[in-house]
Amino acid sequence: MNSRETAETLENVRKICLKLPEAVEHIDGFGHNTFKINGKSFVISGESEKGFRLSFKSDRETQELLLQKEYFFKTPYIGQHGWVSIQNPNEENWSELTDLIQEAYLRAAPKRLIKQWNELHKK
Repeated sequence: MNSRETAETLENVRKICLKLPEAVEHIDGFGHNTFKINGKSFVISGESEKGFRLSFKSDRETQELLLQKEYFFKTPYIGQHGWVSIQNPNEENWSELTDLIQEAYLRAAPKRLIKQWNELHKK
C-alpha cells in the first residue's frame, strides 16, 4: 500500500467514524489515529511495517467469528479485550467494516447515545 492509498484508507475511516454522534479523532502517543467516544477508544488506525492497520473494539463472540476469516486477526496487546484488526483493507471489505465500526462505537458509547442511535435506526 503506497502513501496515497494509505491516505485514502484513513479518509474512509475518518468519514465513517466522524459521522457518528460525538465521535472525535485523537492522535495517540504512538502516532495512531484513534477515534473515541466519551473518552473511550473504539477504532485505532495507523501504519505498521506491513502497511495500513485498522483495529476496532469488538466482543469476544464477534471476535471469534471474525478471526475465522483470513483477513482479520487479533489486535496485538489489546486483542484479549476483544479488539480485532485488518491489514490493508480493500474495497470489498468496506461494507462489512462500516457495520463493524458502528458496532464498535456502540460498545464504547454512553447509554444516552446508544438510545439515540437505536431510535434513529429502528427497522
